[in-house]
Amino acid sequence: MNSSLNAARRARELAALPDETVDLLVVGLGATGAGVALDAASRGLSVAAIDAHDLAFGTSRWSSKLIHGGLRYLASGQVDVARESAVERGALMERVAPHLVRAAPFVLPLTPTVSRSQAALARTGFAAGDALRLAARTPRALLPGPRRLSAAETRLLAPGLRGGGLRGGLLSWDGRLTDDARLVTALARTAAAHGARILTRVRALYVGGDGALVRDELTGEELRVRARAVVNAAGVWAGGLVEGVRLRPSRGTHLVVRSRSLGDPAAGLHVPVPGEPNRFVLVIPQEDGRTYVGLTDEPVDGPVPDVPVPSEGEIGFLLDVLGTVLDVPLRRDDVIGAFAGLRPLLDDGHGRTADISRRHAVLTGRDGVVTVVGGKLTTYRRMAQDAVDAVIAARGLTAGPCRTARLPLVGAAPRARLEALDAPARLVRRYGTEAPRVAALAREEPALAGTVAPGLPVTGAELAWAVRHEGALDAADLLDRRTRIGLVPADREAALPVAEGLTPVKRDPTGV
Repeated sequence: MNSSLNAARRARELAALPDETVDLLVVGLGATGAGVALDAASRGLSVAAIDAHDLAFGTSRWSSKLIHGGLRYLASGQVDVARESAVERGALMERVAPHLVRAAPFVLPLTPTVSRSQAALARTGFAAGDALRLAARTPRALLPGPRRLSAAETRLLAPGLRGGGLRGGLLSWDGRLTDDARLVTALARTAAAHGARILTRVRALYVGGDGALVRDELTGEELRVRARAVVNAAGVWAGGLVEGVRLRPSRGTHLVVRSRSLGDPAAGLHVPVPGEPNRFVLVIPQEDGRTYVGLTDEPVDGPVPDVPVPSEGEIGFLLDVLGTVLDVPLRRDDVIGAFAGLRPLLDDGHGRTADISRRHAVLTGRDGVVTVVGGKLTTYRRMAQDAVDAVIAARGLTAGPCRTARLPLVGAAPRARLEALDAPARLVRRYGTEAPRVAALAREEPALAGTVAPGLPVTGAELAWAVRHEGALDAADLLDRRTRIGLVPADREAALPVAEGLTPVKRDPTGV
């Protein structure tokens, strides 16, 4: 089946849904929900997956864009979680999404505030992380090993660092996503290619073990969806759909700065947080001239907002920590954007959200609804597999074995083939094997060839591709999820007229 998602396909599949009973209804289209839809559809189950907003609307688009190998969990004694993360990272880099996930270098600068014993501990940790890579059978060619850097090498990779007292640095590597929201889009499209109905702007009003009452948010029409099984993958909103799920969301905030304000670093940074031996602020350069700085871990009480807002205290904290290693500390005016996401942590009674385990949980309610919560972006595939396994066992569904550990997503191909594609490298890292088609669109329709905002590489062809093939319905879908233009308000405003002219749904896209 065709993988393309668009307004016409959505309308057609939504209209037909009340006339049948699907094997599985999935609520939520973040990485986990889209992963569940793909896992189930690739096993031969009939699937409908809905989201009240858009693909990757929630936590999945607010991550650090890293595919972690599990070192943090190893440090806290969660060996099983660490190994699982390393295995999933390897699968993404080698087979599932090599166009979207690549190795990225990070430097831990050995400044005067980092004692020699702390440096030795960090070296031991990086060596353990490399052992995880080996245990996961990820080739060294995909993920280089750690090593010590001289002071000159350190400043060559990170020119903005303060030179005084710098003893060198520790270089390590981890997986990095081109864009977390693009991973979700690829998952959803691959699920659609296996027959799953991917329906955005469809809100679940009531969920039970045999289906749900839903509302089309574009028309206001309510309809009943009948299903033999239901998976609640609504993330931080999961507790509002079913009883008995207790979550303790925590907010993680990132800053967006111009890379030139940090000297255009060629590697990311691990910046130690003073007084926290195993906590770091990450500096993560992007290919669009921006750099992300994050992240925080703040408990969130009360109602869960659709779009979390970073606090000035968190922004100040990140700037202060970053300033401990920079030659010229950044000012508040250097922050051109900021974003925050909520982690859907299962309440386990710990005092701090930072101490809550990142293990995922699959819970079956009294009405038969299976809820999957917790976990990390890196382990979305395993979370989805466990949820579908639970559904099959509980409902007695007939399905094949899980295939997703070796199932390439839309655009994926061996690296040699990706490197040989006749398309700009930037497009290959976002679209994989579809990059030549996106590039051709700009040639075939000259009006789409130009960039949509000054200083950014995104073209009108990419926005049109998102409308025709990636399910984008309005300008917010285009600017805030299919591309990340909207992370910087000024860039968003500049690109808005082009985006509004290309989308089928016309309304005020406020950035949500």
